[in-house]
Amino acid sequence: MNFQKKLAANDFVLLAEMHTPKGINISRLVNDARRIKGRVDAVVVPDMDNGIMRMSALAGCVLMKQDGLETIMHMYCRDRNRMALQGDALAAHVLGCHNIIVANSADMSQSDHSDAKPIDDLDETQLITTLKSLEKGKDMSGFELDGSPDFTIGCTIPGFADADSADKELATARKKIDAGASFVITPSVFDIEDSSDFLGKASELGVPIISTVFLIKSLAIAQYIKNSEPEANISEDLIRRIRKSSDREQEGIQIAGETIAALKDRTQGVLIQTLGWEHKIPEILDAAGL
Repeated sequence: MNFQKKLAANDFVLLAEMHTPKGINISRLVNDARRIKGRVDAVVVPDMDNGIMRMSALAGCVLMKQDGLETIMHMYCRDRNRMALQGDALAAHVLGCHNIIVANSADMSQSDHSDAKPIDDLDETQLITTLKSLEKGKDMSGFELDGSPDFTIGCTIPGFADADSADKELATARKKIDAGASFVITPSVFDIEDSSDFLGKASELGVPIISTVFLIKSLAIAQYIKNSEPEANISEDLIRRIRKSSDREQEGIQIAGETIAALKDRTQGVLIQTLGWEHKIPEILDAAGL
């Protein structure tokens, strides 16, 4: 059963994020993908996520498809104008990549090309509307297409600092759903109980909610997230658990697995995010009992 059908059937979906290389050596990407073939429902391929220049997401998706994995391609408004975005969407469909996440993009000031000029010709809601227009056989200027694509479109909710900010992000997500998004990716969940109120509100959006589960690789990373991203809600108990562990790397894998298992009754899926440790995804799935 493919990703779209599993969403429609209210089945729990497993997604894994895999970044393309900063270069042309695809061996690591391909090998990591092969390790999870048959264990996840789709591979999410970001497009120069966090402002880091990499091989395009479209190329990554095609490589995954060639190895028999279903893919979900990120699209951002930061780097391309409306013509390029539409052209990429049509190309993706022709190349067999029919799932798209219209994602929030990192500010260019944090990029490894900080002097690059952001485009932001469209916002995320407008891009979703444009993709739905392509499905109806017309481009953004109203010209008819010679053959129209068919997409499964998702959107993201960025991190938020407090309950009021969460409500604003949920309201924005509602606009994206009204525009045509059919599933939502949430920020990383580190504390199930702390996230329960938000996840409950998100479920009222009426579309599948897929929570991000981020692999904490070390105590230093946990402390960094806690200090620099307080909205992530990493608890002192979690910090202590990692600090006391005799194998902190394995502890992070176990925490991710436990989080996935706990989310099975609360959301319709998870997106496993490892940021360079994609080779650890099979161990995380083992820890989750999947």
